[in-house]
Amino acid sequence: MENLGSQLDEVVGMRVRALRAAQDLTLDDLANRSGVSRAMISRIERGEASPTAQLLARLCSALGTTLSALFASGVSEASPLARRQDQRLWRDPESGYLRRSVSPEGVGSPIDIVEVEFPPGARVVFERQPMDRGITQHLWLFSGRLELTMESGQQFLEPGDCLFMGLEEAHIFHNPYEEAAHYAIVLCRNKV
Repeated sequence: MENLGSQLDEVVGMRVRALRAAQDLTLDDLANRSGVSRAMISRIERGEASPTAQLLARLCSALGTTLSALFASGVSEASPLARRQDQRLWRDPESGYLRRSVSPEGVGSPIDIVEVEFPPGARVVFERQPMDRGITQHLWLFSGRLELTMESGQQFLEPGDCLFMGLEEAHIFHNPYEEAAHYAIVLCRNKV
């Protein structure tokens, strides 16, 4: 099930609006919390914009959620099995990286598993998100190579390597190589 393009933009927009409303936040409140302009948030909520991964990460942090939760379909009946053809896909319009939400939705687990195909030459910057303190992730590289720059230093990953990091720390994902990087993110939402 390839949910790329405007259909997913509409789902993301509805989820951002619902999360904002559930917290009694105005567009201005969310803009102030996230550093994303009021106009852009409005366009996202109406499904008129294809936001980048960096912008969505800022909104998620301000709303107290994760990208995986934002992309979730909101199914009322949870299943412990997520078939590959039913897993949500999203492509970052800026870098071209492809993100697949692998974990079954609605099962109440604090763990999210995400599969990523990161194209050659791609670079994504995730700014420091203090509201994400205590949320952690493992990056497990299957193929290709990847450079990660974090506040704690730079890491060069080879196939089979696994890197642990806190989500609140700024990260720069970069693939300066000619081969795509293919990896899994295992995210834990248990805040300390």
